[in-house]
Amino acid sequence: MGAPSERPERPGKIVILTGAGVSAESGLGTFRDKGGVWTKYDLNEVATPDGFARDPAKVHDFYNARRANAAGARPNAAHGALARLQAEYPGEVVLITQNVDALHEAAGARAIHMHGRLDEACCAACGAVWTAPLQMFPQDPCPECGAQETRPNIVWFGEIPQELDTIALHLEGADLFAAIGTSGQVYPAAGFVEEATRWGARTVELNLEPSDLARLFDEQIGGPASESVPAWVDRLLG
Repeated sequence: MGAPSERPERPGKIVILTGAGVSAESGLGTFRDKGGVWTKYDLNEVATPDGFARDPAKVHDFYNARRANAAGARPNAAHGALARLQAEYPGEVVLITQNVDALHEAAGARAIHMHGRLDEACCAACGAVWTAPLQMFPQDPCPECGAQETRPNIVWFGEIPQELDTIALHLEGADLFAAIGTSGQVYPAAGFVEEATRWGARTVELNLEPSDLARLFDEQIGGPASESVPAWVDRLLG
């Protein structure tokens, strides 16, 4: 079945992808910008299955520090505006995030975490998932099976993001697709705008600076997320 040629002017279903730029003003660093997390750490050592196999203690130390940082963060105006959009918009609003923090939930929103969650742990042996303690260690046993194969419930480089089938269905049904605070460099999320466009959605990017994929969007909105997102939400609800 081919993609529809046009969607209604007032969107019935809004699908929103958020990235690190949404949480930056809450004190959580971005990853690929100048001074971002991946300029300070070797991602092959702390964010890959091979790195974890070589030195699980180092990886746990990295995520323990990130977990402590995230625990002290609070939602900013962008998180609050997206939660309000979900609560008040007459159509469906689906929030997909690349972020591993829980700031969308802290603001009252519901989000699909395609890259996992920092506040969760999982077992590589049995697949169990549970709330992570602030500090995790290589010798921690799984509460379900007892195996000492616990790790952060984070999708590392080389692993398949979570809930891709569900996300694909949402993109197919989207009337409006928005990407907020994303770099446009990480796939498969970077391909969502093309997928949504193929199904006839209007598209908008909200970013501090245009992403690598800015040319693919119908509309560009610049500025800090704490300012641009509330104004955009006001427009949609108005």
